[in-house]
This record gives sequence, structure tokens and C-alpha cells, in this order.
Amino acid sequence: MAKTKPGKSKHALLFIFITVLLDILALGLIIPILPKLILNFMAGNSGQAAYMVGLFGTVWALMQFFASPIIGSLSDRFGRRPIILLSNLGTGIDYIVMAIAPTIGWLFGGRIVSGITTSSISTAFAYIADSTTPQKRAAGFGMIGAAFSVGFVLGPTLGGILGGVDPRLPFWVAAGLSLANFFYGLLVLPESLPKSRRVNFSWKNANPVGSLVLLKSHRDLFGLAGIYFTNMLAHVVFSSVFVLCVLYRYNWDSQMVGYCLAIVGICTGIVQGGLVRPFVKRFGEHKALLIGIFFGMLGFAGFGLAPTGTLFLCSIPLMALWGFSNAATQSMMTKHVSHKEQGQLQGANGSLRAIAELVGPMLFTVTYAFFIDPTHSWQLPGSPFFLASLLMVLNGLLALFVLRRER
Repeated sequence: MAKTKPGKSKHALLFIFITVLLDILALGLIIPILPKLILNFMAGNSGQAAYMVGLFGTVWALMQFFASPIIGSLSDRFGRRPIILLSNLGTGIDYIVMAIAPTIGWLFGGRIVSGITTSSISTAFAYIADSTTPQKRAAGFGMIGAAFSVGFVLGPTLGGILGGVDPRLPFWVAAGLSLANFFYGLLVLPESLPKSRRVNFSWKNANPVGSLVLLKSHRDLFGLAGIYFTNMLAHVVFSSVFVLCVLYRYNWDSQMVGYCLAIVGICTGIVQGGLVRPFVKRFGEHKALLIGIFFGMLGFAGFGLAPTGTLFLCSIPLMALWGFSNAATQSMMTKHVSHKEQGQLQGANGSLRAIAELVGPMLFTVTYAFFIDPTHSWQLPGSPFFLASLLMVLNGLLALFVLRRER
């Protein structure tokens, strides 16, 4: 672990929390407005706009897949600080480009750059691994999870409000947040990776295939990577069919959907930001992993079974406890690689997240469409959540196998 003064270290971890929060907040700001802007460029043609929205999303995920291991390896070579700061600077400039984009091509190019620059979130995870002891690492990853939750809740809400004023205003605000983060980091962010621990950059390890090979090169790391990927895949149910499902089943309006997402963010933030550390300290990472998966299974099943919106909301606290699982998994993964491979590991995890984001939407939307098909004599609108619950069952079995080998 890098030696930094206590005050500096405290500021640094706060900065990492803020940088991830602002990255996710900036992404969330443009979620509700990007389709509308694309529609404007397509002269109101909804069919062509839908195609372009799908293309934008796919290309963004592909950029994450290819760029995450490269940026992770670069951080192993040059340190975490310059990668994080350059990413914040590049993201801010990129949002300015998208704010003034005169054509759909400019906007598309900006989205490609956004996919590359936001891949540095993996470097933030590596920074946590550098700057915390193994005993406190799960709490650090929980803190990052809390930043994700808060950002995903606040971002789309603010984006919708700002977009009502001007469709390009959310891009300007996102740019301002990223640039402010860059200048803040210049003042408070110390380097977490000393020069003695850095390694030469290698394209063999920096490409997606090479980075994923790392996951097979250490005992039990491959199994933990499988747990991490399955968690990421199940999580895609929220971004793909969550809103469609609650609108269909409960006839909620957009305001109620917003309240629901706010409750999700609050509960998840409490668990990952406040409960992970004391829970892991008392019960250990193994139990946190298994208990988190168990509550994830219950939460998804509760979503699928809930006949009313009230019961659906009651399942959210159960689902929030799923957060124990991911924080514990990531912490355990960092202990299976050397300090010189932390950036490469987080780059590989970034590629796993990107694969989940590529595969998940089709998996859950096709499942949802099939089970609400009006030509069937029966319907099961909660089917995507049941599928996610089944993934948690499989994850629990895999976790039991991996933990048995670790003993």
C-alpha cells in the first residue's frame, strides 16, 4: 500500500468517491435526454432514432470492453493519479463536444470517446486496492458501490429536469462536473502506486483477451470472476426492463418510477456505504459474499412475485443487501493477484462488466417480451426478475464451490 499522510489519504479516498460519483452522475444526466437529442437529429423519425439509440449503447459498451484493460494496464505502468486526472479532463472536454455537436456524427464520436474515458472507473477500483489494507478493502469497494447508487439515482432525475430547460444543458453540466473534478484532483489526489511497484506496459496483457487470461492464471480467481460477472449480468435487469415492467404491472407514472429509483439508491447507498464495513469486520468476507447472494435471490424473487406496487417497494431493502456480495467478491479478487497486477485485474473486471452490458439487455428484454406476449393464454410479467433470481441461485452454488476450495 502506498504510504501517504493520514490527512492526504483521507482526502484521496474522498476524491475517489467523488470522482466515481460525478462520473456516474454525468452519465446519468444524459440518459433521459440523449434519445431526445438523437430524435431531433433524425428529424423526428422514431424508427431511425431507436436504431441509433441502440447503436450508441452498443458502441459505448464495446469501447468499455476494449479500453478498460488498456487503461488498467496504463495505470500499472504510469500510476493511478495521471490516468484518473486525464480521464476527468478528457471526459469534461468530450461532454463539451457533445453539447455543441452540430451533427449526429459528432454526437456519435463523442459517445465513443465517453466510452473510453469512463473506462477509468476501473482505475478508481485499483486505487482503492492500493490505498486500503486487505481487511478494509471490502469497505472501500462498498464505498464505490454507494457512489454508483447515488449517481444513478440523481443523474437521470437531474438530467430530466435540466433537459426540460434545454436538451443540451445536461451535457454542459456534466462537462462542468468532470472539469471541476479534474481541478479538485490536482489539489488533493496523491499517487497510490509507488514507482517500485510499477510494471512495463504490455499489449499482451492490455488487450481484452489477454486481460481475461489473468483471471485464469491464479487459483480460485476464475471462480470469483464468474461470481462477479453473474452479479453484473443480473444487475442489467434494472437498466433493461425495470421501468417497462413496473409501468406495465402497476400503471405507475414517471414520478412514481422516480420515487422508486430514489428508494433503490438510498437503500443501496446505506448498505454499501454504511453497513459493508462493520458487517465484513464482524463476519468476514466469505459470509458477506454468501449472505449477499442469498438476499439478492430473495430480492429478485420478491420483485417477480409482487402483485402490487407496495409489495414491490417492500422488496427493495432485501435487494439492497445484495450489495454485500459484490464488495466482498471484488475485495477477495484483489487478494489473488500481486500489487503489480491490480490495474490489470480491474481492467479485466471492466471488460466483464462490458460483456454483461452487451449480453444482458437482449437476454432480459427477450425474456420479458416472450412472457407478456398477448397471444399466450398465460402471462408472467415478473419473468426477468425470476431469471435474475435464478442467476443468483447459480451464483450461490458457484460461491460455495469456490469458498470450499479456499479453506
